[in-house]
Amino acid sequence: MSNIYLHPLPLRIWHWINAFIVFVLIVTGIQLRIPDIHIFESYGFVVLLHKYFGFALAVSFVFWTFFHICTGGFKKHYRFRLNDIRNMPQQALYYSFSIFKGGDNPFTPTPENKFNALQKIAYFSVMFVCVPVITITGILFSDILYFFPWIRAIGGLRILDAIHVAAAYMFVFYLLIHLYMSTLGPKVHSHIKSMITGYEE
Repeated sequence: MSNIYLHPLPLRIWHWINAFIVFVLIVTGIQLRIPDIHIFESYGFVVLLHKYFGFALAVSFVFWTFFHICTGGFKKHYRFRLNDIRNMPQQALYYSFSIFKGGDNPFTPTPENKFNALQKIAYFSVMFVCVPVITITGILFSDILYFFPWIRAIGGLRILDAIHVAAAYMFVFYLLIHLYMSTLGPKVHSHIKSMITGYEE
């Protein structure tokens, strides 16, 4: 079994910093939605922590975007190819059935094309829909008085809150799947190790 270098160092550093940011946002978000859960004693501290880590997520997203623009990552890894469409049923069959029977993954990642069709759909949905929606609505929440004209334009605080929370739930759902899928390499820790070393088996 050979190793290929898939994850460059800047992307690996971004991945783990971003994972920490997301973890803090989820923990603080839970307490903001359910104040009876006392993860942190001070509710005001939770509000500030969620706010500033939200800004950190925005910076993280900007870095990720510019990194992929500068390295051609969008074209290499996120562009949908004809083979992706052809192989989608086989990839779906693998994830839903064959993987539990010890079948081989029909897709082999390369430095020029890291993601299969279903991964591209999932990552595109998260990084180009969920994260921008969470970030923009979070920024509007950061100063309600200043951004009130924009908040009113989209229907008011309740609509803004519904959009922000719905996008967050979608992101958490994706994250749970992402964590599960990270255990499905040749060994349970293989994919996690690859995001540390950069090399994938």
